[in-house]
Amino acid sequence: MIAPREVPSGGPIRVAIRPATLDDAAAIAEIYRPYVERGTVSFETDAPDTATMCARMAKSNGLYPWLVVTEGEGGPVRGYAYASAFRDRPAYRYTIETTVYLEIGTQGRGNGRQLYDALIDTVRAQGFTHAIGVIALPNDHSIRLHESVGFRRAGFFREAGYKDGRWIDVGYWQCELNAATIPPLEPKPFSETGMVWSW
Repeated sequence: MIAPREVPSGGPIRVAIRPATLDDAAAIAEIYRPYVERGTVSFETDAPDTATMCARMAKSNGLYPWLVVTEGEGGPVRGYAYASAFRDRPAYRYTIETTVYLEIGTQGRGNGRQLYDALIDTVRAQGFTHAIGVIALPNDHSIRLHESVGFRRAGFFREAGYKDGRWIDVGYWQCELNAATIPPLEPKPFSETGMVWSW
């Protein structure tokens, strides 16, 4: 078990960041639910339940990290971040897609930045080459968060999704994690490196 890292939250409440477990799936599903049911941040239209979230976490198969931020050590989960395969074909295996969600009402405390810092440090230590962030536009808050941890705009797709009665543009942001060597080194599994955080 990796000990959580406790960090100041910008106020009287301290937060801890640790690897997620399947026991966190219900809390993660509840944090994600409003992003699916209201607005266009997520392109899903049916919020996943706890079992579905467990299956998504298990699909990482020890390779991709899932992290949570809690109120202090052992407190309730207030946000989560994870990495996943960018695309399924083998040549893409050095590049990941990253995602972060915070409980509604807890934004603006620095928890998203701390979570993303921990996630980026971890996937960098694993040896992945690039991280991709996919952002439904407009979303200035998400753009600022991504760029604060090293992402830069890499592409734009006009009217790529349709939700809530409108077409939505999508932007791609890219973060270089490690040099693109030839031949590339195979990324290490998260189950081997654990959470790595230089903050």
